[in-house]
Amino acid sequence: MKYFNKTLIAVSVALASTQTMAAGFQLNSQSAAGIGRAFAGDAVIADNASVLARNPAAMAMFDDKAISVGMTYADVTVEVQDANWTRPPLETVEYGHVANAAEGKVIPNAYYIQPINDTFAFGLAAFSNYGTGTDTSDLTAGGNLPVPGDLVGNTEVTTVNFNASVSARINDQWSVGLGLDIIHGEGVLTRDGQTVLTGPNSVNFVDVEADGIGFGGIVGVTYEMNANNRFGLSYRFSPDIEAEGTLNRLGTEYDELTVPLADIAQFAGFHQLTDAFAVHYTAQWTQWSNFTSVDLHDNNGTTVLKEYQWNDSWFLSAGVTYQLDEKMTLRAGIAYDQGVVGDIESISIPDSDRNWFTAGATYKLNKHSSVDFGYAYVTGRDTEVTEKSLGGLNGTLTATTSTGANYFSLAYNYQF
Repeated sequence: MKYFNKTLIAVSVALASTQTMAAGFQLNSQSAAGIGRAFAGDAVIADNASVLARNPAAMAMFDDKAISVGMTYADVTVEVQDANWTRPPLETVEYGHVANAAEGKVIPNAYYIQPINDTFAFGLAAFSNYGTGTDTSDLTAGGNLPVPGDLVGNTEVTTVNFNASVSARINDQWSVGLGLDIIHGEGVLTRDGQTVLTGPNSVNFVDVEADGIGFGGIVGVTYEMNANNRFGLSYRFSPDIEAEGTLNRLGTEYDELTVPLADIAQFAGFHQLTDAFAVHYTAQWTQWSNFTSVDLHDNNGTTVLKEYQWNDSWFLSAGVTYQLDEKMTLRAGIAYDQGVVGDIESISIPDSDRNWFTAGATYKLNKHSSVDFGYAYVTGRDTEVTEKSLGGLNGTLTATTSTGANYFSLAYNYQF
């Protein structure tokens, strides 16, 4: 039991960000085909309806109705070493080592594209761009080791993006598109533990269970140089999620909580070099500098629940596609995913740069339907994390984390 309590603190250090295995708490899991090519060219390839998640203008390339439904399983592994809490006056609490401290997640998606005529098309989609989670609620439940109450606890954030988009073909080369995002977010956040002021008594710092809706949008353009070369560009405007529910901090009830989400811009290219072989690439920029803090609001004003001050990040990928025969298409990709953490480190989200190595395939079942398979191996760098408890008055929590993940994705496509 004692070792179990030691390893729980190590879980809290790593779980929150590594379940998503992307910069910040961003998800890159919107399609099986995209995972198979490391999302290289995803904003313009338009080989199935999931392109709607990346660029609404690409709907103009569909002559028939198209459906794509799928899911991704993210199997994450986390190794945490040297987790310690150094608290005043000179006491160090050591929490040990854990070799695998993560939990898998299933992430679904669905897309539908409907051409109206030779000029217009519309589409509907449901997917997620953001999410994270950790459960360390047992840390203070009968454990023999104290924990810093403001830094560890239970965190769960999920978002679902419901999108409706339209596209218009201007001419043989240019198409434009725009869409409305309705983003539903919900989350649970609790923080319990000790401080130098309360001694061995556990204090409930934060008790939050809330949900809310935000409205965003996306605009995009595609340029088809010819049948074998094309480019896509899109910009997604992400909102602040305003959530209501149980919002308690140190005994004070608040009316509302806001969580800022990051805007996403991406540029993609696709080049069919031979009848069987194509190359493609993506440069995706995410405005994580918008994620400055999570705030609570009441009649007295705004209270900062947690400050982050993250940096903007880039996701750069390149991939290839090979048409093996009439039924089988093979793909592969690599990607570099830049971390976002700046001067303010967070034990709950120990972000780092990551590398992606991916492979996938599409098998054509018949004239109208196909199945996509995607696999990604993601590896992160060792990260030394230090976070001050109560601004340093309650000491610091430190750890070294190393992360990795395996993504397994499956999708079914149908074109009428």
